[in-house]
Amino acid sequence: MTRKSTNWLVLHCSATRAIQDIGAREITQWHRAQGWNTIGYHFVIRRNGRIEKGRPDDEIGAHVQGHNHDSIGICLVGGLNNRTFRPENNFTPQQWDSLKKLLTGLLRKYPKAKVLGHRDFPGVKKMCPCFSAKPWAKKNGFPT
Repeated sequence: MTRKSTNWLVLHCSATRAIQDIGAREITQWHRAQGWNTIGYHFVIRRNGRIEKGRPDDEIGAHVQGHNHDSIGICLVGGLNNRTFRPENNFTPQQWDSLKKLLTGLLRKYPKAKVLGHRDFPGVKKMCPCFSAKPWAKKNGFPT
């Protein structure tokens, strides 16, 4: 189904340990195992900074309840401590660089969109994306 508007660029994490090098293929397998038809995110940023495509940009995603119809989902791989499995901002410099480039390009295409973390939406009880997305976005010049 085609998305008619894009109001949000939503940041997520894969809730995997920093030592796990996964990408869109593995997340697609996980989401299909949950009964979805494919990956819920539009983009996945691997530990080395490589950006992988998930769903097509103009397709409705499956990543933030109540806002899939007007958002794009971006998943950073990582977010859990290697030993304790607790939430942790453990993203690599390459991931941050790729995220900035991806957001810059997406905001050219969707100039009215704002950047938020998954946990910034009402009713979300997850720590995702395991960092404070709004202050990060403001500090880097992205609208929130």
